[in-house]
Amino acid sequence: MFPCVLLVLVVSNSSVSHQEAGGFLSNSSALATNMSVDWIGYGYATLVASGGVVGYVKAGSVPSLAAGLLFGGLAGFGAYQISNDPNNVWVSLATSGALSAIMGKRFYGSRKFMPAGLMAGASLLMVGKLSLALLRKPAVSS
Repeated sequence: MFPCVLLVLVVSNSSVSHQEAGGFLSNSSALATNMSVDWIGYGYATLVASGGVVGYVKAGSVPSLAAGLLFGGLAGFGAYQISNDPNNVWVSLATSGALSAIMGKRFYGSRKFMPAGLMAGASLLMVGKLSLALLRKPAVSS
């Protein structure tokens, strides 16, 4: 929860500072307001990373911490790329696809919703969202 609140505060403070600057940063503020932020991707990245931290705190699992931070960082980087270029979904798609396969296999074996079922479900939803984004791309005619 804390990283999401911190991210919202940073984004809202940076947009206020662009507006206060007036004409000095008028081109930058136009770019900042036209850029769409992938909030769902950032939320997914936060869920993945915090899941690794919770696994470490509750069970002392260092592999859970490492995997959570690695995949959470990759998902965050993918959300950053989508925020800059909505057509650049490949890092997010690969990350969520790998997590859906790994956690889906773990959920199938254990039949326990936490944590494998939750992560498999969230990852499948991300794969669906990103697949729809790929299908909506306009065809480039040459």
